[in-house]
Amino acid sequence: MRELTKIEEILLLAIWKLKDDAYGVKIRQHVSKVIEKDFTYGNLYSALNQLERKEYVMKRFGELTPVRGGRKKVFYSVNEIGLEALKASYKMNEAMWEGITEYALNNNK
Repeated sequence: MRELTKIEEILLLAIWKLKDDAYGVKIRQHVSKVIEKDFTYGNLYSALNQLERKEYVMKRFGELTPVRGGRKKVFYSVNEIGLEALKASYKMNEAMWEGITEYALNNNK
């Protein structure tokens, strides 16, 4: 399994957290809030397409909605491969951060 990029990790976690509400607008709002800067739709959909190509996520189409001009929402979900990638990323991060506290980072001069 390939290592996740930071943005792949962030998006997979956002999709996993949002569950059945994981569609473009909600994912973008969540990610922008977490990274504390604007995450454009272009960057979002480029990364989502990449996650789909790598088979980490699945997408499904919702119902037609008049609010969206008759277009369907696209919902994303993390599949087993994506979940395994997240677990591996978590374990790697946990191992790398072992023994390092926020205090140590702030007082390392």
